[in-house]
Amino acid sequence: MPNTNPSRRTFVKTLAAGAGALALAPSLEACRTLGAGGASKTGWDLVPDILARIKPPTFPARMFDVTQYGAKGDGATDCTAAFRAAIDACNGAGGGRVMVPAGRFLTGPIHLKSNVDLHVTKDATVLFTTDTKAYLPQVLTRFESTELMGYSPFIYALDQQNIAVTGEGTLDGQAGEENWWRWKGGANRSGQSQVPARNRLVEMAERGVPVAQRVFGEGDYLRPNFIQPYRCRNVLIEGVTIVRSPMWEINPTLCTNVTVRGVKIASHGPNNDGCDPDSCRDVLIENCEFDTGDDCIAIKSGRNADGRRLHVPTEYVIVRGCRMKDGHGGVTIGSEISGHVRYVFAEKCTMDSPNLDRALRFKNNAMRGGILEHIYMRDVTVGQVADAVLSVDLYYEEGQNGPYEPVVRDVEMRNVTSRKSKYGLYMRAYPRSEIADVRILDCHFDGVEKGNVTDGVRGLALQNVTMNGRPITA
Repeated sequence: MPNTNPSRRTFVKTLAAGAGALALAPSLEACRTLGAGGASKTGWDLVPDILARIKPPTFPARMFDVTQYGAKGDGATDCTAAFRAAIDACNGAGGGRVMVPAGRFLTGPIHLKSNVDLHVTKDATVLFTTDTKAYLPQVLTRFESTELMGYSPFIYALDQQNIAVTGEGTLDGQAGEENWWRWKGGANRSGQSQVPARNRLVEMAERGVPVAQRVFGEGDYLRPNFIQPYRCRNVLIEGVTIVRSPMWEINPTLCTNVTVRGVKIASHGPNNDGCDPDSCRDVLIENCEFDTGDDCIAIKSGRNADGRRLHVPTEYVIVRGCRMKDGHGGVTIGSEISGHVRYVFAEKCTMDSPNLDRALRFKNNAMRGGILEHIYMRDVTVGQVADAVLSVDLYYEEGQNGPYEPVVRDVEMRNVTSRKSKYGLYMRAYPRSEIADVRILDCHFDGVEKGNVTDGVRGLALQNVTMNGRPITA
């Protein structure tokens, strides 16, 4: 098949029909910001323009206390209806803040509406019920970046704008081996496993079955994500602590103008990614702490046929000032990446844990395809990682067994230091794939056990790079 690059042509993509549906603007390749003298900006020079577009929503000074709508912070009373009533009242009044005061509030799914800030105060905990039936009826969502009608995410919004989850309180999913997490693997003693339904969903997507007919619920064991704004504009997630999630914690999908700031995530369940922007544009993730059971940040754009069908990349993502503890990767691109990703900037982060596998990680294969380009990392301090500082794995899962060519190009790592790792660089391409134009500048990797692996990489440049105190060249 031709290896065309969609980032080279202009398109406006309407994501869905209906009120509030989001239209993406043309790609940056088609409408690049012009600097002085008409010269196109590239690399880090683009960041100020991206930040100028990312503006957190603001809300009217109206307060709606959930206890005034029947909520009780005793950890036992079902507050689902009270949350719904407070959100409806806030939205109906033109917007404001739905406040959760001190206490422990048990609830089912919370569905946000436009102009509503769900504010969880410092001594408040929102407990999400483990009764799986509470997350029905099904909503339009994604499971591992494939669209379906499935369990509602714990905090969800569809086709809304100006929404937020803020405060210093805690969101507790109450997930554990006795409920949501047990669904991850193969057959277990209870007979509860996501594997058959997951395979069926992937097969339906490959056949092009309409999303409305991909209905999964009780007995299918497809875990919901924690926070998922879907086709929303102007989103803020700030300050809260998230624990015990069934699956991905923060998963904005098909959104524009997203800010995730000052969030603390401590959840070690299966597939417990920290923050996964999926087919999103203009995203800022800053000053967050990630201690996760999977990737800390994983940037995605749809899986396989579904990613190609919607054809919406994730682009213009800025990660800065974050702290990564445990996880599979600090900043990861993939693996559900068939809609492409471009212009990701990560800076001034710290990463350090024997249980953190990689600092910058790319995951792709010939079943996913996708072009991953213009990815930049600078001023990152790595104490130790278990595997590699930079990992590009195009053999991930299905490997080269597929018709689509994974492409990774224009990757720059500058002023990144590490004290301990198995590899410095670990990059593998196969003949039909592409890893090209990788630049490692002013980087110093110490405590490296096995050196570098750079199979099939074209255009690798190393400048002022040392490994275990000795200069290295490509």
